Amino acid sequence: MEIQLYDGKAPGSESWTWQEGVNNRNSVSVTTVFNVVHPTLTVFSPAASASNGTAIIICPGGGFHFLAIDHEGNDIAKVLIQKGITVFILKYRLVRIYSENPFDDMLNAPDKKAWDEESLPIIPLAIADGRQAIAYVRKHAKKYNVSPERIGIMGFSAGGMVAASSAFDYTIENRPDFVVPVYADMPENRVGAVSPDAPPLYMLCAQDDEFGFAPHALNMYKKWYAARRPVEMHLFGKGGHGFGIGSPSNTTHNWINLFCEWLKMQGMIN
Repeated sequence: MEIQLYDGKAPGSESWTWQEGVNNRNSVSVTTVFNVVHPTLTVFSPAASASNGTAIIICPGGGFHFLAIDHEGNDIAKVLIQKGITVFILKYRLVRIYSENPFDDMLNAPDKKAWDEESLPIIPLAIADGRQAIAYVRKHAKKYNVSPERIGIMGFSAGGMVAASSAFDYTIENRPDFVVPVYADMPENRVGAVSPDAPPLYMLCAQDDEFGFAPHALNMYKKWYAARRPVEMHLFGKGGHGFGIGSPSNTTHNWINLFCEWLKMQGMIN
């Protein structure tokens, strides 16, 4: 079930009229969603008998140009619902593109810096969508059989920035109860002050991440640790960028089980 995140057009992009696209026609056959104009949540519900009342909003990555909707979204959701968790996949607003192959556009961009900079005006909109998603799930918690005090957000790469940003400058309505940045792009200039009630943080990255995001994770870890807020980090020796659900060829393959054990320690699942 897909839910419109806003009543009417999303604030800040009211003039957008292009059409959302989806395909897997690229060099690695990864399914991508692109040109998102109307942010949505897609719900994955566990069996009623297994539901534990915890919800996670997942923000797939893709450099704010596309969403790796299966690899960093639906595939993760299918595992988490087996743990009794209700999952909401967020399609947040993205850079407008003019091709049908955003993944290979990324790989073949002649000017990587210019490609990255295209996203700068869009990032605040995507972050706003993440905050709105938390507020939406909390407001409708009863409808989805989840606790309004057990709503977390998880994001991968660019989606990790969306998720991690929710850990700062939140309100009562959109404060996440836990935050899970996975190989997140979260440089120092986007890290705010850690509030006394900052949400628990669980971070994952690989030391050999091709985009150099391991120091981003270390930086956030140090800030949470210094503030004496709950934090755990797994910095895998191998895994690269984009390991998604994990690979059996290295220790990333078990991360969801480790994460669920951490959720138990936080009192978020039984």
